[in-house]
Amino acid sequence: MLREERFHRICGLIGTLQWVSTDRIASELGVSRETVRRDVLDLEARGLLRRAHGGVLAPGAESEPPLDVRMQVRQREKQLIAKAALRLINPGQTLFIDAGSTVSILAEELATLSGLTVITNSVDVAVKIVRNGVHRLNEVRLLGGRFGEDVPATFGGTTITEIHRYRADIALLSPVGISAAKGATSFDLAEAEVARAMAHCAARVVILADQSKLGAVSRAVICPIDQIDVLVTDPKARESEHYEPLAVGIGEIVSL
Repeated sequence: MLREERFHRICGLIGTLQWVSTDRIASELGVSRETVRRDVLDLEARGLLRRAHGGVLAPGAESEPPLDVRMQVRQREKQLIAKAALRLINPGQTLFIDAGSTVSILAEELATLSGLTVITNSVDVAVKIVRNGVHRLNEVRLLGGRFGEDVPATFGGTTITEIHRYRADIALLSPVGISAAKGATSFDLAEAEVARAMAHCAARVVILADQSKLGAVSRAVICPIDQIDVLVTDPKARESEHYEPLAVGIGEIVSL
């Protein structure tokens, strides 16, 4: 399929659906994810779309897809990432967790542990750990602040102030993209601000990102590559051209 024909079909999907996942584009066009990634970058540069969690949005769309929609994208990869991240966590530790589909799945795994203190701005993360906890011996602290309109989480100055009251062993963060050149980035400025504060107040920074996020760069910086201690990703990430540069910059990449 010629490049301009791919562009036409991608724009057609966005025009119909407003938001479409990267996987669906690859399936509809019968091309690889890397081809989709390159096409999306070109189309974004032309102002014909913008990237979002797990896919792309129409340029006039006001927000990213709801959390429950994003939860269905790359679900298998996110489950593997959550299980791999669990191996980095020990009883008695204090964890920062931001808001997002990957960390929401991680919360389901954390609910099987005990002795943790979890500090989060995500209502979904807090509820899953409390409701699903087998031993119910984890302490969950939900940060105050302005409640998000599109994401069930808190943001803003109050949230940031509360984060700086704590020192966590690990910050577990799920950005929009991670690249060797720009580090971890997010599209939403308020989400990036919360994640950045968590990274600053944690002894270790662990980034959770599936293969589609490797090499991706969004508009708001969370932290540079040299401030990331571990990248947790899915097994197929090794096939990405961005894997080796990230491995050099971070030093430790974990997957099942």
